[in-house]
Amino acid sequence: MTTSGTELRRSLGLRDAVLVGLGSMIGAGVFSALGPAARAAGPGLLLGLAVAAVVAYCNAMSSARLAARCPASGGTYVYGRERLGPFWGYLAGWAFVVGKTASCAAMALTVGAYVWPGQAHAVAVAAVVALTAVNYGGIQKSAWLTRLIVAFVLAVLAAVVVVCLTSPAAGAGRLGIGVPSGAGGVLQAAGLLFFAFAGYARIATLGEEVRDPARTIPRAVPLALGITLVLYVAVAVAVLSVLGPGRLGQATAPLADAVRAAGVPGLVPVVRVGAAVAALGSLLALILGVSRTTLAMARDRHLPGALAAVHPRYRVPHRAELSVGAVVAVLAATVDVRGAIGFSSFGVLAYYAVANASAWTLSPAVRTRVVPAVGLLGCATLACALPAASVAVGAAVLVVGVLAYGVRRRWAGRGADGSGRARGR
Repeated sequence: MTTSGTELRRSLGLRDAVLVGLGSMIGAGVFSALGPAARAAGPGLLLGLAVAAVVAYCNAMSSARLAARCPASGGTYVYGRERLGPFWGYLAGWAFVVGKTASCAAMALTVGAYVWPGQAHAVAVAAVVALTAVNYGGIQKSAWLTRLIVAFVLAVLAAVVVVCLTSPAAGAGRLGIGVPSGAGGVLQAAGLLFFAFAGYARIATLGEEVRDPARTIPRAVPLALGITLVLYVAVAVAVLSVLGPGRLGQATAPLADAVRAAGVPGLVPVVRVGAAVAALGSLLALILGVSRTTLAMARDRHLPGALAAVHPRYRVPHRAELSVGAVVAVLAATVDVRGAIGFSSFGVLAYYAVANASAWTLSPAVRTRVVPAVGLLGCATLACALPAASVAVGAAVLVVGVLAYGVRRRWAGRGADGSGRARGR
């Protein structure tokens, strides 16, 4: 037996890794973020999508390079620790776990809102419990379910694109392509749409469960991102061609409104089911990613050490998964977290800022530093462009994390010398 009892099983190939990324990205954004982004950017929506894609690409390439060098569970938490120092790794892990836990609850409530609006909280909790159980059974079961979800959602989105673009109601004039009155709206839209691209991080956080990670991860990340970008552009153009930026900005269910306006109301229930299934796929992958980062932080004692346990049969971080599932279930049952999407974007952008800074250190060559430099600048710009409340709450939570880190370090230092007295006596 060559593997220790604390190591995870490497069972994911290239196709599974790409599907995990697709399952993470195709869902939240394409079904819900287009409306708020259109409201922020107006005729600059497609420009905002382009900006989000550029920042996402830089982050993806930085993450892929780092994952190839350090293929362990935890993603940027591990990269920041190894390349920049323990504090930066901790800060990335803190931003990811807190931000993505809120995002998990938002996805669960999205499922509830589409499946049974009158009992959204109850359905959300049931979804969290069910998907936590699936993850507990092993990573291959999660990848298998993700494959089914992605196939169904892609079919629904393809139907939406075809129906809208072939409708008599569609018109190029409704695309509203133009320059808005200010860049702030475009950047805010890019920040909101970035939330939809951020799922490729899940591929990196599963680095310890991917076969041949040095080869697989750098291929899987850009593949998943490229497929998602093509799909988002197609959907955005199709929906805009029917609704225009004004009506799209007011839509609460943009894709359902688009197929109704296209003259095919019979497709609306299918779109609603597709939205619910897509949110389930995002929730499944989010729980996977958060639990693996929790595992990595617990291994380093930034979180309780008991969370670092790996199940002897299923080879998954079962205590971390159960803990994450419990927290998300409580949030889904008690809190309206729709407003947490902006905070989640802030946390994810902070996470990727650390990733780009880490990638900067991989090589002194100027040409290899262009991508992480653009990514770092883009993350900082989009984070500051988010709604003021999201920026304030996100910054406050990061400060709490920094204070907790300082207290822990001070406490550890006092314990190391007996009772806080100076060492050497």
